[in-house]
Amino acid sequence: MFSIVTMGSILMIITSVVMILASVLSKKALTDREKCSPFECGFDPKSSSRLPFSLRFFLITIIFLIFDVEIALILPMILIIPISDILMWTMTSVIFIIILIIGLYHEWNQGMLNWSN
Repeated sequence: MFSIVTMGSILMIITSVVMILASVLSKKALTDREKCSPFECGFDPKSSSRLPFSLRFFLITIIFLIFDVEIALILPMILIIPISDILMWTMTSVIFIIILIIGLYHEWNQGMLNWSN
């Protein structure tokens, strides 16, 4: 009969053959120029990479991240109302919301929220 070493070798060979066949059969024969070109944020990758980029896209991403983190911090505050001291919870919530309102005012004052320009 077969020994354990022989069985392991046969299984290793079968596995290798199956992996090689899967790799060969999964290759696409036809390559499309559009599919092979990188897609960079909707810009044509064949043109110059030194085109001016509007910072408004970057700023709206930063604003989104700030308010996303705000939601991630406010939701647990709502859940811990029953198990916390109400005075400390209120002070923490008010200070947190005041900081966010000051940040929103600063963004508005700097014109970051004005998209008409």
